Amino acid sequence: MRNVDAAGLGIGDDHPPRIMGVLNVSKESPYSPSVFDDPGEAAEYVDEALIDEGADIVDVGLESANKRFEVLSAEQELDRLDTAVETLASTSGDAVWSIETRYHEVAEAALDRGFDMVNDICGFADPKMPEVCAARDAAVAKMASPPDLERPGAVEEIDDIYEALAQNGFTDKTILDPAFGGWSEAKTLEHDRETFRRLREFRGYGRPLLVSINRKNFLRSVADRDTDEALPVSLAATSMAVERGAHVIRTHDVAETRDAALIGKEFARDRLRETGPDAEVTVEELDVTTPREAERHLDRLDATAGRESPDSTDLADRSVVRIYELGGLSPEERGALRSAIAGTGAAFVLAGAAATETEGASTASPSTDGGDPTPEPASGLLVGTPAALAAADDAYSGDSDAVGEVMRSITRSFS
Repeated sequence: MRNVDAAGLGIGDDHPPRIMGVLNVSKESPYSPSVFDDPGEAAEYVDEALIDEGADIVDVGLESANKRFEVLSAEQELDRLDTAVETLASTSGDAVWSIETRYHEVAEAALDRGFDMVNDICGFADPKMPEVCAARDAAVAKMASPPDLERPGAVEEIDDIYEALAQNGFTDKTILDPAFGGWSEAKTLEHDRETFRRLREFRGYGRPLLVSINRKNFLRSVADRDTDEALPVSLAATSMAVERGAHVIRTHDVAETRDAALIGKEFARDRLRETGPDAEVTVEELDVTTPREAERHLDRLDATAGRESPDSTDLADRSVVRIYELGGLSPEERGALRSAIAGTGAAFVLAGAAATETEGASTASPSTDGGDPTPEPASGLLVGTPAALAAADDAYSGDSDAVGEVMRSITRSFS
């Protein structure tokens, strides 16, 4: 995972989660506590409500990106830049200053007048944006968007979001934002939820991630909360986002979000990483929990080049291990399952007394009618990679419809 230096602020796996507080100098913005047109009042807000509360980055919006409002031109945004620059000059706290825009002209002017980084809400739809940022060695957050300056974030399906992030390439200091929120009429709450569930996939580009989930509808609706009551769901999601690999959290609720992010970082899974300049051979254990996440990294590294098959799917299916507890299995079902997994690389281990079974013998309970003992159902653990378990599903030929359906369910769950 590439780390990014944003005017001296480290962003990435080697650093704590960073908090991006929001200041708006746009009267259209819906969150009124963050909206100012007076530089003095804005500076006071930045110092007291953002920096003093723990914001590492101050993100200044010149216009509302809400799709209901008319899009401002670059010239109109530049007319508002003076207020942002005066605010920056009037603050006493120490933070990285980010300008939110979609135009390279605005980014260029802001960086030349004291700003440190860019938050591009149209994801390099302006092809000159990466050029401007790279020339000034500025970090840039890049939000997934179509190649249209008037439609920020208007991508719905997660695979399309992933592809949109590659629009016009990357700079050495690009941070990726998968664009949570209702950026288009076609985007649903379930689209956002699925994007959040699969957040680790966006680490596949090997670059830091920014998420903007503060009080968003896809979280509020789960708990049936309105915006004013939505802080708890935002904080819960913040911890989860950081645990899943997010590095920057954009928020209006700085102090609370900082605490939630630190909890997410503290309890994230430890991974082996030796990537420093002194390491003769570097190693990084990737944050992979599903074949799709593995496939993103395989594609990034072009790990299938030179192989007989250009498809990384098989490699991805062999990259993670799943474990399932199966209960209520008869001796016949256990035998058929053992036959199915033979040679696949999967394993089936019986639990308890049934684990002592030998060929032709099984644990049994006394018959209630004085006849032969009744074979007792047993439980066991089925372990394997998705590839191995899919092969076992294909090979299963037992008479049990129930076990056959379980095997099909396991295979379907990989997608």
